Amino acid sequence: MKKKFAFVDLGPSFHADTYFLCRVLRELCDLEITDMQHADYVVFSDNGNSHWQAPDHCIKIYYTTEDLTPDFNACDYAISFEQMQYGDRHFRLPLYYWYPDICELMEHKHEQPFAALKKQKTDFCSITISNGNRHPMFSQLFDILSQYKKVDSGGRWRNNIGGPVASKLDFDRSHKFSIVCENTAHPGYTTEKIVEALAAGCIPIYWGDPEISKVFNSKTMINVSDFPSFTALMDVVQKVDNDDNLWQQLHEAPALSDEQYAKETYYSNFKEWIRHIISQPLDLAQRRNRLMWGRMYVDDRIRQTQSLDFRLRKAYHRYVWKLKTQYFRGK
Repeated sequence: MKKKFAFVDLGPSFHADTYFLCRVLRELCDLEITDMQHADYVVFSDNGNSHWQAPDHCIKIYYTTEDLTPDFNACDYAISFEQMQYGDRHFRLPLYYWYPDICELMEHKHEQPFAALKKQKTDFCSITISNGNRHPMFSQLFDILSQYKKVDSGGRWRNNIGGPVASKLDFDRSHKFSIVCENTAHPGYTTEKIVEALAAGCIPIYWGDPEISKVFNSKTMINVSDFPSFTALMDVVQKVDNDDNLWQQLHEAPALSDEQYAKETYYSNFKEWIRHIISQPLDLAQRRNRLMWGRMYVDDRIRQTQSLDFRLRKAYHRYVWKLKTQYFRGK
C-alpha cells in the first residue's frame, strides 16, 4: 500500500536513504516522499516551524532527539525520550536505537572474556565531547578525576592528546573508564553516550537520567547520583581501578536491566506502533483536536511564528545595513 509522507523541520542532517523512520516505513509500506500539501502524513521535529502549516487532514508525527516534551496539541503522535503512557499516541524511542551496530556491541559486552578485555585497557579514563557549552558536571568530573590520574580528552573540548580522535569507539576501547554525562538530568533522557561507552567495554562514570536503572543495569556502571559527594565517588573509582575483582564484576554484569529493552524487541515494538498508525483510515488515525480550541491554538502558533520570522528578517537586514555602512565609511 502506498503512503504519502512529508518530512519537515528535521534539519540539514535529514536524508531519506538513511533516516531511521524511513527505513521502518519502507518495511511496512510503499513509501512516497512528497511535499506537505500533498502528504497524508507529516513527520516533523524541532528545527523549524513549517509544520504548523500542515493541512488538517494530515496525520502529524513529532520526533525529537532532544530533551523536549511533545506538544500533543501540535501532533497526533509523538516519539520522544519521555517515560510516559498516553494511549496509543506516544512511543519512547531513545536516539541510540538508531545505531543498531553499537547497540549490538553494548548488549553483548559482558560476553567478552575479562582477560582479553584487561589486555586492551591500557589507559585510565576517556571523555570525548567537542561542544564546551555543556552542563557543568562535565568539567567537574573531568577536573576531579584528573587529580587522580590523567583523563584523556579525545574531542575538541579540552583536548590533551594532540587532536580530535577519528573514532570515539576505538578511542574508548583502550580506556577502563569513560565519563558519560547527559546535557540535562531529566527522567528518561538517555542518549547514545552510555551505549557507546558500554559497547567499548568501558565502565561508565555516569551522570544524567535519574531513572537510568529502569533500562540500564546499575551494576555495570558508576552512577554519580548515587554518591553524597565527589569524595565518596572517587573512593569507589579508585577501589575499582585497583581491584580487578570489582572491575570484573562490573564488566560481567549485563548492560540492560531487562530483556524488553533489547534492540530487536524494542525495534519490533516500534515497528508495530508505526504499523498501527498507518494501517488506520486517515480519519480514524486522527488524535489532535482540529476544531474550536484546537484550531485557535494552531492559528495562534502560526501568528507567533510569522511574527518571529518577520522580526528576525528585520534584525538581519539592520545588521547587513550596518556592515555595509561601516564598509563604505572605511573606504
